[in-house]
Amino acid sequence: MSPAAGVIYEVNLDIDAAIRAEYLDWLAAHVAEIGALPGFLGAQVLEIADPPAAPGRIGLCVQYRLSGQPALDAYLAEHAPRLRADGMARFGGRFTASRRVLATLP
Repeated sequence: MSPAAGVIYEVNLDIDAAIRAEYLDWLAAHVAEIGALPGFLGAQVLEIADPPAAPGRIGLCVQYRLSGQPALDAYLAEHAPRLRADGMARFGGRFTASRRVLATLP
């Protein structure tokens, strides 16, 4: 990936449906905080329609658009550990997260 290529940082969440409202409230503030960091260009929160979540669960996908890999590297080194720990402290084992990085084509 070229250093100038744009990046999508995707976080897929599997959440206990019983905490949906509380989690979504927290997630809105979490996404806004991350979106204000240097190199972040925008974000969207999506509910995963297919494949459907297991009974009693909901699936969400957060896609962050970044200016490039250096911005993502700075986020991962300087902010991610603290922000991830906050989610774990609030919601413990009631959600799981998986992440992937996508590079935009030139």
